[in-house]
Amino acid sequence: MKRQGDIRFGVKWTTLGEYLQYLEEKGVSTNIASFVGNGTLRQHFIGNESRLATTEEIEQMKALTAKAMQEGAVGISSSLLYVPSMYADTEELIELSKVVASYGGMYISHIRDEGDKLLEAIEELITIARDANISAEVYHLKASGEQNWHKMDSVFAMIEAARAEGLNVTADMYTYPASSTGLHVQLPNWVREGGVETTIGRLSDAKLRERILNDIKFEHTPDKILLVGFRNPDLRVHIGKYLHEVADELGKSPEETMIDLIVEDNSRIQVVYFSMSEDNIKRKIVWPWMSFCSDAGSYSAEGVFLKQSTHPRAYGSFIRVLGKFSRDEGLFPLEEAVRRLSALPAQNLKLKKRGMLLPGYFADVVIFDPDKVKDNATFQKPHQYAEGIIHVLVNGVQVIKDGEHTGATPGRFVKGPGYQGD
Repeated sequence: MKRQGDIRFGVKWTTLGEYLQYLEEKGVSTNIASFVGNGTLRQHFIGNESRLATTEEIEQMKALTAKAMQEGAVGISSSLLYVPSMYADTEELIELSKVVASYGGMYISHIRDEGDKLLEAIEELITIARDANISAEVYHLKASGEQNWHKMDSVFAMIEAARAEGLNVTADMYTYPASSTGLHVQLPNWVREGGVETTIGRLSDAKLRERILNDIKFEHTPDKILLVGFRNPDLRVHIGKYLHEVADELGKSPEETMIDLIVEDNSRIQVVYFSMSEDNIKRKIVWPWMSFCSDAGSYSAEGVFLKQSTHPRAYGSFIRVLGKFSRDEGLFPLEEAVRRLSALPAQNLKLKKRGMLLPGYFADVVIFDPDKVKDNATFQKPHQYAEGIIHVLVNGVQVIKDGEHTGATPGRFVKGPGYQGD
């Protein structure tokens, strides 16, 4: 609990299944499902140590993976840019994925590199799909950094070749040319080793400061790094500014500013990186195996959420599929947009009786005006709801009526294919 921010809560669960069941019983308006994270497994048995897992540790992680699948996880995820997920090698991921495959689940990955080694990272995911005989999805597919934008053609070819081979490889994306994660990923790997708390400890060590400053090589230039989230209320005056602007205000270099802000905030600091190609967004979105994500929390444009900024994808990523890209730009018919927002992800996740309007299926229904659907969230003012959504039913209960929330909480814990409960 010590690293919780503005929203604080007691932890009354010890397993993934218990957590999701707790949410359902507490009351939630949306349906919920989850992967089990390889980083969570590693942290439980190994901590944040930068090393390969032992044979015994892999067996322990496999047993906990099986338990999570039996409790209803839809598969296993990896987030290979971050500690401790990044310390898993390909063989470890294959072993865990084999367990998931035996329950019918899928492997989804924030791949190891989305920039200079993008193609190698895609190849790793395809190798895992092949060797574990598992469906695999690239999480928020992108080519980051202008020098890598041209690689998207090669990525498409690799995925198409894998699918032609018979591998069920898919991808998802958010509908913006900017990503969002921690400012800390701009630090050298040796500084980030051991997790965020250890990283902050190193940044606070005056003896290491000169070495850290010399080793910093910005993957994204400071004029493309937008500050959006701080834990320390005193630092929130910098929300909505770019890193180079804050550095100029403080009379420091961007490198010094980054270090000092992370230490003072005692967090990784949430930022937006403007590193992607608008043209690539359009080229990705047309593939029939591409579904969509927000890569964001589920927020309300009120109360505690307004203390921080965020990425507009939290409010607009899905509606842009219907409005901007289908209706306005005509990249695919409306029917195809609906399929890729509903049936395709449900089928990929093997969710039973979800994702289509058929007799006997759960009544998860969105009624919208195709002429009016529009995203309103911007990078400057992200906390703005989309418009054009008239009614929403979740499990047959109306949660949005005439564009307003009804207060109903009929959301359920949607179990994956390996669920072995009642």
